[in-house]
Amino acid sequence: MQTIDQKMSAAGHRPAGFDYLRILLAVAVVFWHSFGISYGIPWTEQAMAGAAKPFVSFILPAFFALSGFLVAGSLARSTLTTFAGLRIIRIAPALGVEVVISALVIGPLLTTVSLGVYFSDPRFWAYFLNAIGKIQYVLPGMFPNNPIPNIVNGQLWTVPWELKCYLALGALALVGAARNRWAFLALGGLVPVLLTLAYVLWLAPDRKLTELGQITGWSLVLSFLGGVLVHQFRALLPHSLGMCALSLAAFVAALYLPFGEALLGLPIAYVTVYLGVLHPPRSVLLRTGDYSYGIFLYGYIVQQAVAQFGPWTHHWYVNFPLSLAIVGIIAAMSWHAVEKPALALRHYLPLADRLVGRVAEWCGRSLGFGDSTVSRPPLPPLRKTA
Repeated sequence: MQTIDQKMSAAGHRPAGFDYLRILLAVAVVFWHSFGISYGIPWTEQAMAGAAKPFVSFILPAFFALSGFLVAGSLARSTLTTFAGLRIIRIAPALGVEVVISALVIGPLLTTVSLGVYFSDPRFWAYFLNAIGKIQYVLPGMFPNNPIPNIVNGQLWTVPWELKCYLALGALALVGAARNRWAFLALGGLVPVLLTLAYVLWLAPDRKLTELGQITGWSLVLSFLGGVLVHQFRALLPHSLGMCALSLAAFVAALYLPFGEALLGLPIAYVTVYLGVLHPPRSVLLRTGDYSYGIFLYGYIVQQAVAQFGPWTHHWYVNFPLSLAIVGIIAAMSWHAVEKPALALRHYLPLADRLVGRVAEWCGRSLGFGDSTVSRPPLPPLRKTA
């Protein structure tokens, strides 16, 4: 039986499974939102108390586990400065453009208030804070009569938690735990689980059954850390269908336990990585670009815009295909016009890394930490980052 690392190697460390997962999970987000946007929050709450819960609860944790596994690989191949730079150029440009388009193009076209009122409202100016991860959900006069009124970008609630994941991984890297599997297991795995258990068992013991195993921001962080942990142990973990089935069963069981959000990270990470390292032939769509981030960014506002056209759009089977067709076009434009050009900036990250190293060395010597007896290896020549 092959290990996860061997499966990765057999696919040239670029298995197509992760590409398919990204697209499928992004489309699944749009699919699930089509129900809430069509029928309102009470309908989705009722659905989450029933049979839909395991399926819906899989989507976001799998996204974060996938990110954790791949980002851990990126960190292993780069310095902390390069790692931070890669995260910034992957997330910030497309997010910033989406915020500007939402506020300056879609908002003025669809708002129910006058443009004077729209542009003078403090909520308009506050909306631009989304670009730095301080999420604002409302633009003046937007979608007041929709089944979910007023909310422009409900999907962005996960962005601050994604930033927390990167900060946590960066902190673990600073203390050397990110590259040591056993240190990471102790610091990055057990500590957050114990903290979550303490919260659930002692601070919130009386939650209703419908609240158990909810997908919270912290459960997403734990899923991310689970993905990192699977990456750390990839040379030891078998790529096993049986383990995948057991992990999936453990994930579903965790959804119905009072401390379930503390336990779902690792099983969902194994299931996600098991699927991700599969290597079916890439479709033409996958060969042309990665459209998952654009689908995630623009999905909600497009779905709300479709719902604004009247009751005939307030059915999931109308909202979903119409919205997905529009979002697919926008996501392709986002990839080719914004995301892909931004990723070209990664070639300059080694230079930034050199500059940060020089500044850190100068600061250390200025503060008296320099030691002429300690030799430093020469900086490597500038080269392109893979």
